[in-house]
Amino acid sequence: MQIDVFNGDADGICALIQLRLTQPLTSQLVTGVKRDIHLLNDLKVQQGDKVTVLDISLAKNSQSVQRLLAQGAHVFYVDHHQTGEIPAHPHLHTLINTDSNVCTSLLVNDYLQGKHTEWAVTAAFGDNLCESARQAAFPLSLTENQLQQLKMLGICINYNSYGNSIADLHFAPDLLYQEMLPYASPFDFMADNTEVYERLLTGYSNDMAAVSHLEPEYKTDKVAVYQLPDESWAKRVNGVFGNELANNNPARAHAVVTLNAQKGYQISVRAPLDKKTGAGELCASFPTGGGRAAAAGINHLPIEELATFIAAFENKYR
Repeated sequence: MQIDVFNGDADGICALIQLRLTQPLTSQLVTGVKRDIHLLNDLKVQQGDKVTVLDISLAKNSQSVQRLLAQGAHVFYVDHHQTGEIPAHPHLHTLINTDSNVCTSLLVNDYLQGKHTEWAVTAAFGDNLCESARQAAFPLSLTENQLQQLKMLGICINYNSYGNSIADLHFAPDLLYQEMLPYASPFDFMADNTEVYERLLTGYSNDMAAVSHLEPEYKTDKVAVYQLPDESWAKRVNGVFGNELANNNPARAHAVVTLNAQKGYQISVRAPLDKKTGAGELCASFPTGGGRAAAAGINHLPIEELATFIAAFENKYR
């Protein structure tokens, strides 16, 4: 059996689209909201099963990977987050690069020698790697309008992945993946599957309008902290809102705080675009945190620890 495990954001979805367009297979899909990164915990395999894992931290899933390998599975692991110690095993094939300008879909694009680069560009835009997206798109000779179309699609796919649960999303990530998979080009998807794409666009536009006048709870020249209300739209928008803040203020680090289902805080952190470092390290210093150098998060921060986080945040980027 083939099992495809992927993050529910633009990077995870577009990485798998590239792979399955090039290597068509019927597979079991395992995914979730963006912050659901322990997707391997409950995965059951049999001897000889093949597991592809896309865009979730190996550092957070190392024990599960070792369990799968011990049970006889073959694992192909592609990612750009923190790794920890990579297990040594003949049935583990890794393609990992933690550079802050790389995402999983760009790694898959290189692995497949550019067979479906438009989808990789879409993912890179969704991950707010705009310069990397443009560099990857250069051989395609796309117009500026076409680049902007891919950028908006990437943002919308990424936006759809945020929420405390699948119920917060417009589309479950596995269903959104299946809606897009038939299209060799994202331009074909946008032109043909207008019902799905328009729903993403409308949801994104409405939610971003709701947050457009929000003022920071805490702000200095170096950092800003925004707190969103306990609403579904706020849970959906917190990641793309963080990206927009980073793009509009590239010298400043940003944190976006929302309530989670455990009655604590979920936090998204964006390092300054002028110096994309430290976000993953900062968030990993808290028990449920992690990510990459430019963008990271904490899944659960007790409410009484928010001041501690803000102090650590400011200290990191002072």
